[in-house]
Amino acid sequence: MANEHFTFPANFLWGTATAAHQVEGNNLNCDFWVLEHTPGSPFVEPSGDACDHYHRYADDIAMLARLGFNSYRFSIEWARVEPEPGEFSRAALDHYRRVLACCHDHKLTPVVTFHHFTSPRWLAGDGGWEDKKTAALFARYCERTAAHLGDLIGIACTINEANLGAYQYLIGTLPLKLDPSRLKWLSEAARRIGADPNRFAPYLMCDQMKARDVMLDAHRLATAALKSSRGKYPVGISLALGDLQAMPGGEARRDRIKAECQDIFYEAARGDDFIGVQTYTRNRISADGTLPPEAGVETTMMRYEFWPEALEATIRQASAVAKVPVIVTESGIGTDQDDRRIEYVARALNGVARCIRDGIDVRGYCYWSLLDNFEWISGYRPTFGLVAVDRATQARTIKPSAEWLGKIARANAMNITD
Repeated sequence: MANEHFTFPANFLWGTATAAHQVEGNNLNCDFWVLEHTPGSPFVEPSGDACDHYHRYADDIAMLARLGFNSYRFSIEWARVEPEPGEFSRAALDHYRRVLACCHDHKLTPVVTFHHFTSPRWLAGDGGWEDKKTAALFARYCERTAAHLGDLIGIACTINEANLGAYQYLIGTLPLKLDPSRLKWLSEAARRIGADPNRFAPYLMCDQMKARDVMLDAHRLATAALKSSRGKYPVGISLALGDLQAMPGGEARRDRIKAECQDIFYEAARGDDFIGVQTYTRNRISADGTLPPEAGVETTMMRYEFWPEALEATIRQASAVAKVPVIVTESGIGTDQDDRRIEYVARALNGVARCIRDGIDVRGYCYWSLLDNFEWISGYRPTFGLVAVDRATQARTIKPSAEWLGKIARANAMNITD
């Protein structure tokens, strides 16, 4: 293999990513807090204090800057900003203003996500992401938030992995919809917030194809709201993109999945400032469904295949169809072996470099995630972070992978192989 010392474009974003519910702690007013505290739910544990990033953000951001990164992607929690419909919390907005200011103090470009899976209880209990009116409610929240924060936002991502539910349904890892009449825990979660179980529709728990369409509309309306509010910054959407590989006979199924959970979003992004690519692995599609990893291949703590080359494939596809610049808003691995994290990221970055060398406009790479955090249904067991977090003391321990990636970020260059 030929080695090449590759320099990334000037102003390339080197960042890590977090999501509010996964790191802030005590996000009491959101739908997922209710779900994870309902007996019988699939969550292995509640989020609790998470990484206490709500209070420790200044130290975490300073650490990120010291490591050599120049960007930080984080989300604003809708349930904190609008705890009741139409009631906006100045205190919550001021908190996020301090987070943004801290990023600027450390010369980090803040990449702000307005929705990262969690929603206010009141929204989820009244039709949530199945209801068309949610698109306008989301846009209102974005407009009010940007009016307070927009002058400090560096880049905005409306919705995180807006296609995820449709993607997981189409590849067979989620049902079309969870049925509260057959799932006592889901019905009980609705009851706990005084909602009709048939109207209780948190993201990823609702009708995935209805949610897909509402998310598309919400992105469109939110983009217009952000563009018309305070500040000027690029606006885009992030997508969950597996490298869909057809096995013999699986071409038609692969193409249908691609059309319904990827292409429809690429086409919607054509007028945007960028598209956020979030890729972790490949999916092998046969005529009969999605195949599991082959026996004996390396898998991650999330049980999917160790396949960092997927990122190059999805960048190329997103760029070719959406025809807008790409930011890798998430790429990473859940592993307890930090040398495998370095290997995974090195190979993923090789793919990013090849894309740039071929003329594709890739503007940044955000590793998921900064901290070992709350990984939804799986709790704190999968460790994606560049930084370990002691669950008892909240002490942070920088892993070798963080130093390694920070050195690349500082140099804006690395050795790649073909």
